[in-house]
Amino acid sequence: MKKIFPPLVLIAALTFVGMSLLPPKNQSEFDLIGFGRLPVLAHGRIKPLDTVARSSLLQLQSRQAVRILHVKDPVVSSPIEWLLDVFYRPEKADTYHTFAVDHLEQPEVMAMIGRTPETLRIKYDSAVLNILAIADVVPKTQRRFSFNDLQPHLGTIEAQARLAAPIESAVRTPFQRSVMQLYANLRLYLQLRHAVVAPDRPNFVRDLIQFQNKLPESIAAFRAQQAGQTHDAAAVSSLMELGERFDLMAKMSMLLVAPPDTDERDITLWKTAGDSLLGTFQSMQVNSTVLAYAGLGQAWREQKPAEFNKLMSLFHDSLDKRFDAEMGKSAKETRFNAAEPFYTSMLLYAVAFFMAIFSWLFWPTALGRGAFYIIGLAWLLATAGIITRMVLEWRPPVTNLYSSALFIGWGAVGLCLILESVFKNAIASVAAGTIGFITLIIAHHLSLSGDTLVMMSAVLDTNIWLATHVVIVTTGYAATYLAGFLAVIYILRGVFTRTLDKGTAESLNRMVYGIVCFATLCSFVGTVLGGIWADQSWGRFWGWDPKENGALIIVLWNVIILHARWGGMIKQRGLMSLAVVGNIVTSWSWFGTNMLGIGLHSYGFTDAAFVALIAFVTLQLAIIGLANIPLENWRSFRASAPATPAKKLETVGAK
Repeated sequence: MKKIFPPLVLIAALTFVGMSLLPPKNQSEFDLIGFGRLPVLAHGRIKPLDTVARSSLLQLQSRQAVRILHVKDPVVSSPIEWLLDVFYRPEKADTYHTFAVDHLEQPEVMAMIGRTPETLRIKYDSAVLNILAIADVVPKTQRRFSFNDLQPHLGTIEAQARLAAPIESAVRTPFQRSVMQLYANLRLYLQLRHAVVAPDRPNFVRDLIQFQNKLPESIAAFRAQQAGQTHDAAAVSSLMELGERFDLMAKMSMLLVAPPDTDERDITLWKTAGDSLLGTFQSMQVNSTVLAYAGLGQAWREQKPAEFNKLMSLFHDSLDKRFDAEMGKSAKETRFNAAEPFYTSMLLYAVAFFMAIFSWLFWPTALGRGAFYIIGLAWLLATAGIITRMVLEWRPPVTNLYSSALFIGWGAVGLCLILESVFKNAIASVAAGTIGFITLIIAHHLSLSGDTLVMMSAVLDTNIWLATHVVIVTTGYAATYLAGFLAVIYILRGVFTRTLDKGTAESLNRMVYGIVCFATLCSFVGTVLGGIWADQSWGRFWGWDPKENGALIIVLWNVIILHARWGGMIKQRGLMSLAVVGNIVTSWSWFGTNMLGIGLHSYGFTDAAFVALIAFVTLQLAIIGLANIPLENWRSFRASAPATPAKKLETVGAK
């Protein structure tokens, strides 16, 4: 069994990955996948509607599934079905609980949305669930609301948001930050409602056809009215009403869904549906794409899948002829979204972590090798995901905070695979599982702000520097974190278990020392390259920006570790303590400097990030405190721990 266990584990993991990569299938009679592949222009890039739906739901409610309380199954089968309802059946979409409201414990927030502690309390049908709610095992208060719940309070929410807007984000109160986020989410929802059709017109495609057919005589009647001549008042009134609706659509939506009807490929010619319809007064012809969206909307409202699918096929054929590159890109991104490679990798990292931990207790070879295989597969899957993002963006791997989390985890796990192939003691596998899982969790939370493939700002839009400075510095982050997490393993095993024998301790010592050397090189080279980039972009090599200071601190700290070791001022435990401090230093440079609200690298303050950073730093300080417990106390801790089944292990006598 021990011999066949690793290959069995690999086969099972490969099967799991293969199933996640299968092409998605429509969950209903409607061609939802085809609708999700339709390209639109938003935030400076072409993206599929599938991405719009997923990123919008993540921003609104921190998850992609649309659910209601007490019901196990989602309300809709997929994010794109939710988007179709928002587009074409807003009266139904308005009932979905898709608005997550934070800080519900604050009376002013609850009062603002017309809720009291009593009305927010969830009353389960099961007595067991009610008991679990009291213990905070299951939710005990409502956190998500529908648009219908919030609509009566839109004026109050907007007024509070306007009061909070002039205040810098770093000094806003939790209430103000919650109001600003809720207001932004409501604006996003209303923008989606006005993206392709007028939401209060039950048959918009009929309106557009009549508008196009009667436009010449309506314009003639309007000109006659302006000249004081006899005119058709009804035609003028209808023209003015539709014009106002088109203008509202143009003002409300930021989603550019309408490419030009010509063969021009310039993306600057793409327009919102409202702007395109306003242009009809000059062109005398409704844009074919807008008309197609309206036709799809009518088929969706009337729930006619055959008509919807036929229109979808014709629409795709029309776009394929004129925008084959954009359609191909949208199809790839939709497939990438459905595969969710980083989510699958995160699950594999978690499984590998526990398998590697158990390998220290029994079956060391079989479980250790199985964990190594799973981590290797998860790393390859993450590699494929990062490469796919690079192809979609046509950018180097790191362009924003989200991609930095992906790359730091990827780099650290890659180094762990090298270490594990050399030392074969499952230590690097434990570190890989931990770092891989944590960084992907961080990436998930960073994705809640919206699209993760946004265009770069002009001053940063330089692929050569993104591929050199950013990648090298981020690799330095990954290496510094890896050294710190290996040190954490050393300390926790030394204090709480008997598994840190002399050979294991020496292996960890060599691992940490080697990784710190590598981290020093990457951090130094990356920081120097960043100074050169700053000189070219901003006219100065070094400006003592908080982010620049953070990069310098990482370099200096790694140098301090090496000099302290070379000078004999520290031995094993001292090396590990300083390496754990590296986790704090790197976290400050990665996230802490962004939350100061100053400097050219400030990306905004968030309560969640601040609390998480403080919690992480506190944990690292506690671990450093454990490392500095006198050696005799280490032995007493280990004496109280159960002996391993394999053998009685030696204790460590190093400082």
